[in-house]
Amino acid sequence: MNSNESRSESGQVTAGGLSPITYIAVAAVFAVIGFGAVYVTLGEPDNRKGSAVVSTPAPSPAPEANPATPLPTGPGSNPLSTGQMARFVFKSAPEELPAAPFVDAKGRERTLGDWKGKVVLLNLWATWCAPCRKEMPSLDRLQTELGSDKFEVVAVSVDRTGIEGARKFLGEVNARNLAVHADPTIRMAATLKAPGLPATLLIGKDGREIGRLLGDAEWDAPEAKALIRAALN
Repeated sequence: MNSNESRSESGQVTAGGLSPITYIAVAAVFAVIGFGAVYVTLGEPDNRKGSAVVSTPAPSPAPEANPATPLPTGPGSNPLSTGQMARFVFKSAPEELPAAPFVDAKGRERTLGDWKGKVVLLNLWATWCAPCRKEMPSLDRLQTELGSDKFEVVAVSVDRTGIEGARKFLGEVNARNLAVHADPTIRMAATLKAPGLPATLLIGKDGREIGRLLGDAEWDAPEAKALIRAALN
């Protein structure tokens, strides 16, 4: 037996004079420490990746509608294409419009040329059109607030029910400030290349189309009024 070995009471020889139980315990401790060292060394980069907070930039808030914002010169992102007006499509350049005749409440033939010198929001709708019914009160409120000798909402029923049908419909939705107009021939939508109803065209003082929005919208929303004011500038 060498000097580094000792014999236990049971007669078993252990290294360094340690009993078997003590030896096993010490070995277990070192094993745990060794495993821990390996985990920290190899696992730390992965832990950092897993625990890192990935910050997603918050979406930029929609620019506030500014009454002084000039009309854009063509399609694309601009301060006026926000909120309710995000679907409004500006013409690359204002376009001439065909005459597209219709009639007023007295049965007189009218054309868009009758409004030249005014900014016009032309709304094409029909009595059977549910989205038209939904948006009409907002058009009435817009006319109430901004209607003047410089601006008018011109709502035309493109419907075979004619003036009487249009008058009844406007009464049902409590639109009291819109003049009654109709095209009982239902040709106007096709003439103005409106693929569906409602369709709303913004027309400048020179009688040319600035742009249009297909489908319903809240036309008295701040961004809609900013669009009208920009056309008036």
